[in-house]
Amino acid sequence: MKAKKTLVLGASLKPIRYSYMAINRLVQKEQPVVAIGLREGTVAGITIQTGKPDLKGIDTVILYLNAQRQEEYYEYLLELKPKRVIFNPGTENPEFYKILETAGIEAESACTLVLLSTNSY
Repeated sequence: MKAKKTLVLGASLKPIRYSYMAINRLVQKEQPVVAIGLREGTVAGITIQTGKPDLKGIDTVILYLNAQRQEEYYEYLLELKPKRVIFNPGTENPEFYKILETAGIEAESACTLVLLSTNSY
């Protein structure tokens, strides 16, 4: 599997959260990971940052925020210029799909954990 620097947006320190599981699985698959969440902390050796840090070289953004909470990140994510944004179950957002696609960024509705477990990431 080719390394794809991934931003986990909506990262959580709680082991029951899918974002927590995704960070762990990405690390296991030796994918470079950065994470942004509401609270700072560490998951699988990855520091969860807050706010909108200056990030470079992001290939994929995986979302764990509902459509309403995504709005404040529209401009930020467009500025990162990722190749794709994965909308996990519960994060679907047709308005944002259109914005991303107009900017030449692939919007994909999928479950990151399934993609990783089937080597389709």
